[in-house]
Formats: sequence, structure tokens, C-alpha cells
Amino acid sequence: MIPLLAAILVAMLAIMSCGWFVQRAANNGGWTDVFWTYGTGATCALAALAPMAGASGPSWRQMMIAALVAAWSLRLGTYVAIRVAKGAEDVRYAQLRKEWGDSFPRRMVGLMLIQAPATALLAVSILFAARQPAPDFRPADALGLVILLGAILGEGMADEQMKRFKADPAHRGQVCDTGLWAWSRHPNYLFEFVGWIAYPVIALNLADPWSWLSLIAPIVMFAILRFGTGVPPLEAAMVASKGEAYRRYQARVSPFLPRPPKESNT
Repeated sequence: MIPLLAAILVAMLAIMSCGWFVQRAANNGGWTDVFWTYGTGATCALAALAPMAGASGPSWRQMMIAALVAAWSLRLGTYVAIRVAKGAEDVRYAQLRKEWGDSFPRRMVGLMLIQAPATALLAVSILFAARQPAPDFRPADALGLVILLGAILGEGMADEQMKRFKADPAHRGQVCDTGLWAWSRHPNYLFEFVGWIAYPVIALNLADPWSWLSLIAPIVMFAILRFGTGVPPLEAAMVASKGEAYRRYQARVSPFLPRPPKESNT
């Protein structure tokens, strides 16, 4: 796997470097997410298809994993690309642009390039799943499929609910706290994390201690979304934008893992 992971790292460094020039020319940091999502999908799907030693071509499981990675990438990447192409910059990048000032272009280099090794870490789980040695379709394969496809559908539902909320003029200036957004302040991030659990579910092989490394992807994704470039900067931007309305939302609704909303004190 090491040569494949090295190839993914090099390819993602090139892809994110191109992404830096695009976001700079467009004056929109949101293109970062587009390049990362499509780049991660393309590199990891191709790596999943790389034939194993002694094989004449990819196995059915390798093709299944590659298809799942591609489905995730195309759904999320296309959604983000359409949103970014309309011109509005993601609030996270708008806030960073304000905080970093003239150093924004320079500091974006580091922010974008660090996502290349993140992709390589996620690829560890994908490759272990693709190379799971069991010859037949197992309950674990079925469970992994259900988890990933369910996560894609759930994330799409969360995005659609937010899109409809924002499109309603009556909601101008308000905080979306209905549907999935009443149970988690970031249900789209939650489903993104859940989707990465599918790969260790498929990959784990009790006879191979190395297969436990497949847990890397959900651990890394949870850390990134919950404590890295996901929740914290978005919450800071939302408080700056919505003020007390968002603070009341924070007091009632779980930041990540779902739970019933608390009763409002107002």
C-alpha cells in the first residue's frame, strides 16, 4: 500500500496547488473544498482499483469500494461546486479572509496543502477495505454499503433542508433549526463522519492485526470535522453573523452527535 499512498499524496499536493491558484483567481476560498473532494474521490478510487499482487485485474470488492468513493465524491463535490460557482464564499473562508487580512493568500497555501496528507490518511481505510481478502460477499460488506449509502443520502437531505430554508425569504436572518438541524447543529458533517465508518466495517479482518489501521479514516474525519476545519470555524462565523440568535441555537441543539433539542428558555 505504501507506493499507492505515496502516489495519492503527490497527486493531492499537485491538485491542491492547482486549487490554490483557482481560489486566488476567483477570490473565493470555497474552491478549496471542491478541489479536495473531487481530488480525494479520484485519487482514492483509482488507488482502490490498483490490482493486487498476482491478480490480473481489480476484484469485485475493489470495484465496489471504488464506486462508493466515486459516489461520495460526485455527490458532495458537485453540490459544493454549484454553490461556490454562484459566487458566495463559504462563511468559514470569509471569516478567515477577514481575520488574516493581507496574509490570507499566503496562509491559504498551508491550509490547502495540509489537506493532501489528510487524504492519504483517509486512503489507508479505503485501501484496506478494497483489499479485504474474503472472496465472497459478506454481511459486513452489506453493512458497509448501507452505512455509506445511508450517509450520502443523509448528508444530501441535510444540505437540501438548509438550501430550502435559506431560499425562503421569510427565513432571512434566521437560524435553521428544523428537520435534521433540530437534532444536530451540523448534521451534514455528522453524516460525512458516519460515511467513513463504512470502510473499517468492510475492512476489519480479525486474522490481520494490520486491518485495524482501517479505523484511521473515521478517527481522522471526526477530528477534522468536530475540532479542526469543520465545526469550530463555522460556529465562530455563525456567531459573528447571527449573534444572539445563534447562541440560543447553540444552547438548545447538540453541536455534532444527535440528540433531542432542549426546550427554549425564551
